[in-house]
Amino acid sequence: MFSFINIFKIVALLEGISYILLLFIATPIKYISGNPEYVKMLGMPHGILFMAYIIMAFMLKKEMKWMTKDFILILLASIIPFGTFYIDRKYLKPTK
Repeated sequence: MFSFINIFKIVALLEGISYILLLFIATPIKYISGNPEYVKMLGMPHGILFMAYIIMAFMLKKEMKWMTKDFILILLASIIPFGTFYIDRKYLKPTK
């Protein structure tokens, strides 16, 4: 059964992967070869996942008892490459 925290973990993983693909593959292709198709293709899904990550983090703040400092770090992790992977390991404990 999926709990809200497990759904958040999946969203965090997908958001992190989409961000890495956008930054390290799609953007260089756009500027090196002049082909913006990959940015267009990855941009919208990444944006939706980014918004879902932020909204779900706000919804989980009270349930997970995150302190303000930790919560700010969790939010900032969404704009740092590989940040959501760190958050998953540090703040999202394995659930049964």
